[in-house]
Amino acid sequence: MFSFFQKKYNLKDYLEDFIDIHNHILPGIDDGAPTVEDSLKLIHYFKEIGITQFIATPHVMNDYYPNTPQTIKAALEDLQKRLDKEGEGNIKIKAAAEYMMDQAFMELLGKERLLTLKDNLVLVEMSYFQAPINLHEILFQLQTQQYKPVLAHPERYAFFHSKSLNNYTDLKNRGCLFQLNALSLVGHYGKNMQEIAFSLLKEGMIDFLGTDTHQTRHLEKLSGAQLSKKQLDLVLPVIQRTRDTFSF
Repeated sequence: MFSFFQKKYNLKDYLEDFIDIHNHILPGIDDGAPTVEDSLKLIHYFKEIGITQFIATPHVMNDYYPNTPQTIKAALEDLQKRLDKEGEGNIKIKAAAEYMMDQAFMELLGKERLLTLKDNLVLVEMSYFQAPINLHEILFQLQTQQYKPVLAHPERYAFFHSKSLNNYTDLKNRGCLFQLNALSLVGHYGKNMQEIAFSLLKEGMIDFLGTDTHQTRHLEKLSGAQLSKKQLDLVLPVIQRTRDTFSF
């Protein structure tokens, strides 16, 4: 008998041993976890989903979160000490950053080595209102200094949305890798973002998946996220590629 209801699959069932490469679980240095206790709450919720490995990526924004390698590593040390005290030896966390591409970032490029996700892979983002005027120059300078840009949540930049996806194709041609937010798959940021997310997946343009978790409500939504078989088939290769690339 024909069913009008497609079977749904729980996304979390496919995230066992996943490495979350985009999150804000380090305490007190950006708009993520305010305290170590909040960090622990997030990590315990992640464990329920099956995720115990993290690359923490606090914001680096000159005007709001002027983090440095020193402030980020200090926050990681505070969290690691608490995890050790709690006997959470199965939790593995490395420190990187999510860099806002602006003029301050251009200046930073010439001053210090960036905190990378792995090797030369650097997580970068843009304002949600408009792309930087000198975006192409920033991408060129990154690659001149032997970095490979990984653009965080490309589906969330509404100014790039179009049926042709030409804006995204241009960025890929300029050497950008793309990291999709998991919650975009279930419309957390809006229907347009969800549609672009699946369009990018269908075109094979998404390289990695991350949660971009800031607070427990993000994990509550992720825990209940359901996809159709067709949607899941598009996401599973990205999940596996993320595991293969960043496992530690």
